[in-house]
Amino acid sequence: MIKDRLKRRHYRIRKKIAGTDKKPRLCIKRSNKHIYAILVNDIANRVITTVSSISKEFKAMSEKLENKQKTSIAERVGLLLAEKAKALGINEVVFDRGGYRYHGRVKALAEGARKGGLKF
Repeated sequence: MIKDRLKRRHYRIRKKIAGTDKKPRLCIKRSNKHIYAILVNDIANRVITTVSSISKEFKAMSEKLENKQKTSIAERVGLLLAEKAKALGINEVVFDRGGYRYHGRVKALAEGARKGGLKF
């Protein structure tokens, strides 16, 4: 029942936004343990880049950090995604919260990406 409401919210959001080459869609997937951030070009149906809390780049970056709370992990995922996007020449994105409420880990990831230099 909760998943049905989440899907309905997600479809309602997705009707209004789409990613392009110059302004891809920043899509978020959240689980109980991990968070995933994906840059998608919807016109070409391609994933441009992805970062998650279980990716090798993130693990290497987060080993030396002390704070292991999920919100701080989400913020670091956003920072790493912004770095990868900047390396690919992407400065602006369309934010797709994936049906999740904009607070907690979703908000932390968005703020981390903004700190890294991405514009929403």
